[in-house]
Amino acid sequence: MSPISKAQLQIHFCVLLWGFTAIFGRLITLPALALVLWRMLIVVAVLALLPSVWRSLRAMPPRLIAAYAGIGLLVALHWLTFYAAIKLANASVGATCMAVGPVFLAVVEPLIARSRFDPRELVLGLLVIPGVVLVVGGVPQTMQLGLAIGIVSALLVALFSALNKRLVEHADPLTVTGIELGAGAMLLVALAPFLPHDGPMFPLPDLHDGLLLLALAIGCTLLPYSLALKALRQLSAYSVQLATNLEPVYAILLAIPLLGEQRELSPSFYAGVAVILLSVLVHPLVARKARRLEHADMLGAAESKGLAD
Repeated sequence: MSPISKAQLQIHFCVLLWGFTAIFGRLITLPALALVLWRMLIVVAVLALLPSVWRSLRAMPPRLIAAYAGIGLLVALHWLTFYAAIKLANASVGATCMAVGPVFLAVVEPLIARSRFDPRELVLGLLVIPGVVLVVGGVPQTMQLGLAIGIVSALLVALFSALNKRLVEHADPLTVTGIELGAGAMLLVALAPFLPHDGPMFPLPDLHDGLLLLALAIGCTLLPYSLALKALRQLSAYSVQLATNLEPVYAILLAIPLLGEQRELSPSFYAGVAVILLSVLVHPLVARKARRLEHADMLGAAESKGLAD
């Protein structure tokens, strides 16, 4: 199996695990701020037990640590807005908003990762928008704020995905995960006094929420987060983000038996899923054709140079 094929399988496995994050966000009774903070702290605590993480951290230059910490701030804000969208709307709406990410990423990645802008990626990203509109069509007025916050979350995920792509090869994925989530946790603690909340800012989870948080932190955060960073070494951030368009599909299908959200679905939902799936399936074909054309151009240029010599 080629490294690219392996990376694609890794990403799709990560997406399947990420599909559960919206479900956990709905099942955990903690508010969004406390949920995200406990999620991050659990992951950081597990990583702090690994000697390899500390060795890698000591070998990293301070400037690189600061860069990863900055990305961690965006991760924290993304998760905060993501779970806020779920709490204010539902798991289906919150997860589906993530499919807007490729539209933002098609513009953001060339600027951040210093890669060439490809208008085809923007067009494919825009194809997702009708699917999102269909899936979340008929959202009640009470869920409109959650929908808007979910779109902001999609912009944030595009930003930190592009930044991670630029820096992913400079350090061990587990160490990067620890730095980013540790910095993100500190940001949430600093922001907590300025955010609206009822009762304690960081309530202790009960047994029910504690078990769900462990599953969320280990199975849906630590494992896929580090695995996705490895896959990013072989794939573009845009390819990864477009694959994650399957996340809302998984999340909504899981929400049917687990949360009973099928009562909120309509035929437009299935049409939206079809549009999202189409964009996911079309992108590899377009990318493969583009690589072939680029390879042919390079061969043609080489042959011309050979004839001229």
